Amino acid sequence: MVDQVARAPKLPAAGETVIGTGYFVGFGGKGSNQAVMAARLGAEVTMVAKLGRDASGESTLQNYREQGIRTEFVCFDEHLPSGVAQICVSEATGQNSIVCVPGANLALTPVDVRAAESAVAASAVVICQNEVPLECNLAAFQIAKRAGVRTIYNPAPAADIPAELLDLTDILVPNEIEAAFLTGLPTDTDEAAAQAAQALRQRGPRAVILTLGSRGALVLEDAGLTHIAAQAVQAIDTTNPASSPPNPSSSPARRRHFPFRTNCRRLVADCRFSLRSSRPSVQTPAWCGIQAANRSE
Repeated sequence: MVDQVARAPKLPAAGETVIGTGYFVGFGGKGSNQAVMAARLGAEVTMVAKLGRDASGESTLQNYREQGIRTEFVCFDEHLPSGVAQICVSEATGQNSIVCVPGANLALTPVDVRAAESAVAASAVVICQNEVPLECNLAAFQIAKRAGVRTIYNPAPAADIPAELLDLTDILVPNEIEAAFLTGLPTDTDEAAAQAAQALRQRGPRAVILTLGSRGALVLEDAGLTHIAAQAVQAIDTTNPASSPPNPSSSPARRRHFPFRTNCRRLVADCRFSLRSSRPSVQTPAWCGIQAANRSE
């Protein structure tokens, strides 16, 4: 995925034209953002993705390699273009609006995923999100579960999720909008969000980490519910943090807390099965992302 980012004093309303203050093109995509962060935290990362056979696809592949990500399971579609996201960022609030055109991302198939079975099965963690077809995520988690590999699912963008996919999920990491979509419950207060997290966990995941933006995050596990307050910061751009929360939980070593680059200062990472911290280490677990075609900073 290639991000086309425009900055403006505010987000335009419907039918409104706003004069922008800046523009740039960069690599993006939830899966790629997560893969790059995991690699930079010291994990050995393998990407499973499909790119368009165009300049954006070739540059994305090169960027993966420069980031130290294994790319033997990154393939090309000869007909569809690489995915693109048009992003407008408000300089006043740091909030954004995004239109995502998936392109070749949607051409990834379960056959492509099964071709990477050896890498998935050899990983310590598999992370999936919804910028590829859901059947690809299901194929990846089926392989992971047979091999005893931990699964982390970031259900974004929001979509109806098969029951089997949730049942195969160890850690589910939605934001408040995705949690409301999946449960039909409000998430506008901490109490309401806790009920939504409970409803999601009853559908199969062993733990739910529900991110709440400036309100922090809720962590629901066997030991109970924990609210992690957010540290107040001046938001510059909320685009990448939305993709980031799953990664420190998939990287190596501190036993109970892991830092990550969102407005939450930290999240509890020990979901009763020994997640380790995100501090980079030369002895890090393998990580495999069944993801979209892209990356980030």
